[in-house]
Amino acid sequence: MRLLAALEASGPSSISDLAPRIGVDQPRTSRLAKAAIDVGHVRREVDPTDARRSILVITEAGREALKATLGRRRAAVETALEGFTEAERAEFARLLARFVEAWPRR
Repeated sequence: MRLLAALEASGPSSISDLAPRIGVDQPRTSRLAKAAIDVGHVRREVDPTDARRSILVITEAGREALKATLGRRRAAVETALEGFTEAERAEFARLLARFVEAWPRR
C-alpha cells in the first residue's frame, strides 16, 4: 500500500525515486513493484525523459485498491474510537502525534 500511496501522491516514479519514499531499499522496492504489476495495480512505462529508464504508474485498479484499503482502515479506527470521550480522543491524537514525531527515521 505504501508503494501505491507514493505513486498516487507523487505520480509516475522510478524504482530509485520510490525506494526512499516508501522506506525500503531498491531490491525490495523492485519486488513490491513486480507484485503490484502482477495484480494490475501498477504498470511499467518508458520514462518520457529518458528512454533507457522505466517508470511505474498507478492504474485505476491500484487507485481503487488503495481507496478501499484506506476506507477499511479509517472505519476500523472510527470503530476503535467510538467509546472514547472527546477529551480522550484529543489526548490520544496528541500522544499519537508525539509518538509519530519521535519514530526513528533511518
